[in-house]
Amino acid sequence: MATDLPQEIEVVVVGGGHAGIAISEHLGSRGIPHIVLERDRIAERWRSGRWDSLVANGPAWHDRFPGLAFEGMDPDAFPGKERVADYFVDYAKQIEAPIHTGVDVTSVQRHGDRRGFRVETSAGAIDADYVIAATGPFQVPAIPSLVPADAPVLQIHSSDYKNPEQLPDGGVLVVGGGASGVQIADELQRAGRSVQMAIGPHTRPPRRYRDRDFVWWLGVLGLWDLQTPPAGAEHVTIAFSGAYGGRTIDFRDLVAEGMTVYGRAESYADGVVHFAPDLAGSIAYGDAYYLDLLDQADAYVERNGLNLPEEPQARLLGPLPKCITEPVLELDLAAAGVTTIIWATGFRTDYGWLQVDAFDAAGKPDHKRGVSTEPGVYFLGLPWLSRRGSSFIWGVWSDAGYVADHIAGQRMYVAYRS
Repeated sequence: MATDLPQEIEVVVVGGGHAGIAISEHLGSRGIPHIVLERDRIAERWRSGRWDSLVANGPAWHDRFPGLAFEGMDPDAFPGKERVADYFVDYAKQIEAPIHTGVDVTSVQRHGDRRGFRVETSAGAIDADYVIAATGPFQVPAIPSLVPADAPVLQIHSSDYKNPEQLPDGGVLVVGGGASGVQIADELQRAGRSVQMAIGPHTRPPRRYRDRDFVWWLGVLGLWDLQTPPAGAEHVTIAFSGAYGGRTIDFRDLVAEGMTVYGRAESYADGVVHFAPDLAGSIAYGDAYYLDLLDQADAYVERNGLNLPEEPQARLLGPLPKCITEPVLELDLAAAGVTTIIWATGFRTDYGWLQVDAFDAAGKPDHKRGVSTEPGVYFLGLPWLSRRGSSFIWGVWSDAGYVADHIAGQRMYVAYRS
């Protein structure tokens, strides 16, 4: 990719993942001069920040940009992480994105005496009129301060997990019931490990229903376009997977295969992890979401006269296992043979480099549809930036278009009688 940095440019985009590439195409199509700065390789998180067997959570026909398909793949298949990263490299080449890799942005500050910003990087300083933070939500692993670092178990975040062979012999406790947690726990169990899992409130969509993937259902039902999370669901994770050809996640099945499931991990003392008595409620919440989505899908089929096969067996939920009806509230790690804890507990953002007035009292980006409270600064790729799909590959596309249009409008005003 490009090497020599300009000293001045209208727009600096920070981050060379899917958000950075999306906004690059939109800016380029509008003739807006810009560069994209990436401290590692394009889509680096896909290559080194994921486990070896990871596949996209959505099928190839869906998890992509409009201008390029996953060539040579079954549209309903789930591309592996390296294939996804290669896809973004190919896309950047296709649109001739001005990406500079190996460039770390160390600070962004507003000019004190004129409009625009001073962008300090590991390759020199740049003056820019606009700055777009496209670094996404997966920046710093979030590990609760629950189990002391000197506890006699290996503790790693899900972003550092690669495969079962990297872990010491013994059982594994996976903390977190979202997509990463359930997929890692499932892989470990298939590898013959003894797996325990602590989960909280979650939604669990059907992987496929009536011959359609759940991403299709969320699309036609308008659920990707929700602008705010449902009340009370702001911190609810989603349990789904494209692994092994895709499967609907049901914790009953995982328990039947040998896993033990607990409620939320609450505390730790003397080698024992203590759990909240909320497991049954979390399972019921996930089941209710699952059945409600089936109801909405059936209503959509009937309302639109679609000839899609009925699937009454999808509504047959098995009995709740004992570990759910009579939840165990503590786990002695040594007695259970647990030698590893994997924290699948998400990430937090780090905008220490963005030294402008674009954050609220809690330190979170303060914006509307990516347009921040600091004129000239924008955010892209964050969850719920404008709607439910904003942080996903396909969802960032429209957000990028909106941001590019906003910048184009600002350029018009600046150019008036200048």
